Amino acid sequence: MLSAALLGTLAFAGCSTEAADVEAPALTPKVLLIGLDGVRPDVLAEVDTPFLDALIASGAFTAQARTGFPTVSGPGWSSMLNGVWPEKHGVTGNDFENDHFEQYPDFLTRLEQADPSLNTFAAADWIPLMESEDQRHTISDVVDVKVALDGYDYGWREADSMSVDAAVDALTNGNPDAMFVYLGNPDETSHHFGSIGEEYREAIAEADRQVGRLVTAMRGRSTVMDEDWLILSSTDHGRTEQGGHGGDTDEERTIFVLVHRIGIAVGLITEPTFIVDVPVTALAHMGVEIDPAWGLDGRVLGGVGGR
Repeated sequence: MLSAALLGTLAFAGCSTEAADVEAPALTPKVLLIGLDGVRPDVLAEVDTPFLDALIASGAFTAQARTGFPTVSGPGWSSMLNGVWPEKHGVTGNDFENDHFEQYPDFLTRLEQADPSLNTFAAADWIPLMESEDQRHTISDVVDVKVALDGYDYGWREADSMSVDAAVDALTNGNPDAMFVYLGNPDETSHHFGSIGEEYREAIAEADRQVGRLVTAMRGRSTVMDEDWLILSSTDHGRTEQGGHGGDTDEERTIFVLVHRIGIAVGLITEPTFIVDVPVTALAHMGVEIDPAWGLDGRVLGGVGGR
């Protein structure tokens, strides 16, 4: 990762443009949210992650964002996808009981509600995000394409790769407008070994390689020059030295947020930043007007709303 010193030297700077006689055609907004489960920002900074580094170097980034409480995956991912805190979406554990997803749907579902012609895609290998016996899961079945894999069945590293396979295929052979891709291996590896040591760091490095596959497929699209891609990446929670989480410590509540788009500010995000800002930023980039009646808790990051 980029060192703190190097990140600190990056200054926010808008992209200057020269006046043109002919107005350029509007680009089609698209968004890719990459979720990395349970990645501590300070550990991320110590791991060799060239693909994330490249996005950070030309994007906006903070390693001091905050997630909600309790610091477990159910409420964390619900906040990242729905844009509200647990007090509103109702999820306070991994059993997803007492959810209010009908009132506070995920951002992909909101996009479908705003414009059903949009092509939405989600791939995840943590089943509760995608499927449930009572149809109460974070990502609704309104989403056009849902690839649900079970990391416990396939193994988390393999399941992450399979999720990315599906996303790469969609980027290469389809026309997705908004995508969410979840990578669970870092979190599960840390749990398995009970540490934030070598195995956890290798899992983060492997996740970075999967990020590279996604970005390469996106940039290889034949229509990419006509598209305005926003890449977002974040995590649901941090963790303790022993690989656990769920508490209210800084190690568990501090997360990273990355915003990458050609033309936005470059450097450190210095304003207070929260997990609920991620889906609101995605919606704004896609041109969705945020209705105050929705009661969203997040704000738009990185100058995205100025499109």
